[in-house]
Amino acid sequence: MTITETQPRTNDLPDTPDPESHAPSRWGPKLWAVLFVAGLAMFLDALDVSMVGVALPSIGAELGLETSSLQWIVNGYILGYGGLLLLGGRMADLLGRRQVFLTALVVFGIASLVGGLVDNEGLLIASRIVKGVAAAFTAPAALSIITTTFKEGHDRNKALSIFTVFGATGYASGLIASGLLTSVDWRLTFYVPTVVVAGVVIAAFVVVPKTTDRERGSIDFAGTVTLTGGMLAAVYTIVTAPETGFTPLVTATAVLAVALLTAFFIIENKVSHPLVRLSIFKVKSIVRANLAALAIFGSYISFQTIVSLYLQNTLQWEPIQMALALAPAGIIVAILSPIAGKFIDRYGTKSMIIAALASFVLGYLWFILRGGNPEPNYFADYLPSFLLLGLGFAIGFSAVMVQATEGIADDEQGLASGLVQTSGQIGGAVVLAIVTGLISGGVATNLDQYRPGLYMVTVVAIVGLLASATALLGRRTAVEAA
Repeated sequence: MTITETQPRTNDLPDTPDPESHAPSRWGPKLWAVLFVAGLAMFLDALDVSMVGVALPSIGAELGLETSSLQWIVNGYILGYGGLLLLGGRMADLLGRRQVFLTALVVFGIASLVGGLVDNEGLLIASRIVKGVAAAFTAPAALSIITTTFKEGHDRNKALSIFTVFGATGYASGLIASGLLTSVDWRLTFYVPTVVVAGVVIAAFVVVPKTTDRERGSIDFAGTVTLTGGMLAAVYTIVTAPETGFTPLVTATAVLAVALLTAFFIIENKVSHPLVRLSIFKVKSIVRANLAALAIFGSYISFQTIVSLYLQNTLQWEPIQMALALAPAGIIVAILSPIAGKFIDRYGTKSMIIAALASFVLGYLWFILRGGNPEPNYFADYLPSFLLLGLGFAIGFSAVMVQATEGIADDEQGLASGLVQTSGQIGGAVVLAIVTGLISGGVATNLDQYRPGLYMVTVVAIVGLLASATALLGRRTAVEAA
């Protein structure tokens, strides 16, 4: 089956696939084991993001890093992750999902260990980049293992919902664990993932089946280099320009970013086996899913960074206080994600994504309006915001993953899953770079210094909401016309 063949169904009809595809089937122990191991990769990624987010102020205090430097600890991981996700998905399709998954897990664990051992800012950021690169191979391999193991429809929707639970569990666990560990030493937050990786590698080696159904073709290294280099240059420009202005170096990186990204699109149109087959963007549902991922992750990663700095540096909260404050968001995701597949079956992915983005917008607005109280009441000023964000993730993440991969042939599941995750990570990197430029300065004494960043976060979520709402209106018009 080709993308062209699925396009009319994906673009023009409502989100109601064949009844047969929605018919549930019984899962044996082997299927559950594969889902569990693949989900642990999601658990690791979420664990790392939440752990580092809580530990940022402590890292900055020990190593003497300012906000502009701290954001590279987050963005180094995001750029390594987002810049090579497409290559990771392509490698999984070409070399085999199991092989790519196992190898990348080992590299992830080693990079995490190194990050906890170093004292130098540059080495720490470098370890984060390598760790992100490893995640760029584990994530699409894990997702494509799921999408090729579980048939499209009810089974896949259910599997992806459970997959989301692992992310929520990892995120909530990371918050609480990081709060406890950072109180002792922030380096422990780098060592713990190494231990988890060891267990996942053993389980994956035993459980994930060997496959011989690989796509034939070559690897587009030119496309990989231009995309990753272009994104690195673009983010460096966005972060540095507000502080230094357009110096010769910043101007050169800006020009380099434009040149490399332009070259990327030219290369993808000419090579026989592109990193990204650009015609895939003719499928409107894939475009919408990628825009939604960009809005969700682009806004939330920056919001978490702002909240971590505000609560710990400005309000002088202990790491464990901040971790417990954010934990309800992860708990909400863990509770609701298992049933998200049922809602997707009933209401369709478009409606679910719109509801999710609306929840994000309301959560950000609540924090903007209530978060700056001199003597905040957690239950009235912060908790509603965090619960709304948890609700957004619970109903939105699975819907985005389903919409991004439905109707895609098995030999391109790695590309489709890598593409949507790339959009989320690149959105996170670019928005965080902009937000960092907006909030950089001295130590904040109140929320006012962070408000420009919060406004930016909210605007990103609103744009994503409007794009998704427009798509839903278009679908209803097409259905009425039919």
